[in-house]
Amino acid sequence: MSQLEGKMKRILFLILFLVSCNTTPTKSVDIPNFDSNQAFTYLEKQCEFGPRNPGSAGHTDFSNYLKDFLSDLSGKLIIQEFVYTEPITNIERDGKNFIIQFNEEAEYRLLLGAHWDTRSFSDQDESVDNQSIPVLGANDGASGTAVLMELCNIFSVNNPKIGIDVIFFDAEDGGNPGQPNTFALGAKFFAENLPIIKPDFAIIVDMVGDKNLTIPIERISYSIAPDKVKEIWSLADDLSLRAFKKTIENEIYDDHVPLWEIAQIPAINIIDFQYPNMFYNYWHTQSDTPNNCSPQSLGQVGTLLVNYIYGSHN
Repeated sequence: MSQLEGKMKRILFLILFLVSCNTTPTKSVDIPNFDSNQAFTYLEKQCEFGPRNPGSAGHTDFSNYLKDFLSDLSGKLIIQEFVYTEPITNIERDGKNFIIQFNEEAEYRLLLGAHWDTRSFSDQDESVDNQSIPVLGANDGASGTAVLMELCNIFSVNNPKIGIDVIFFDAEDGGNPGQPNTFALGAKFFAENLPIIKPDFAIIVDMVGDKNLTIPIERISYSIAPDKVKEIWSLADDLSLRAFKKTIENEIYDDHVPLWEIAQIPAINIIDFQYPNMFYNYWHTQSDTPNNCSPQSLGQVGTLLVNYIYGSHN
């Protein structure tokens, strides 16, 4: 080895040593795994009860199942009962919002919500004969509920640093077509009669089981909480969750709207409203079944939420 080569090697070693000394170790954050297959099992389980439209046997039976499921977890369970008139049938119904709280002592609180009821009629079905039949609601109802059920399992054994209020809303899908204010009645009742300390922020999850999952930014969500929307969709991009698109599209009246308008809880909606795409429609039809949903889709949303909660807020 020449003197020049030896000198160059010593210089290179010194540079590498100095670089290593000035490198700050990256703090590792333990992010729980979201089990997409377990979430899909919860989607299928809901559908085994049949349609869960208010007044049906499926609605009663799944209500009992959900109560038992939540009662076995470590959180504090609150059942908010109410009576309302279902707009689409004009029949008086009994409603139930299920609320489970984790880390009750935390000052900052995040609300996660989804609706568990399904629609009484398949009024968007191409077949006139099907339009009087209740919707099974694998995507519109069961998918958001399934994601929240699996998240509750995670919260029960991995206490988050922030407070989490998970709410399963009833009476969401009984509205009249073209009359947005007749939907989301369970969320309205909750917002008017808060049974908990007002959360700081809310994320609603709805229709997230579509095999062809595409989740753009919902327009009302962006108007309510633009900074939160940017943060969450940027996180989805960092996680390579390809279903999330940074484009502002449809304006959708969902459970997030009464939370903001009535209770002033900043709220956004994670929703795929094209089910499955612009050419076909399974929404509010007899085609809203588990075979048109996938665990991978539930996994994208669940993975985003666990990373948002345990990563961003750790």
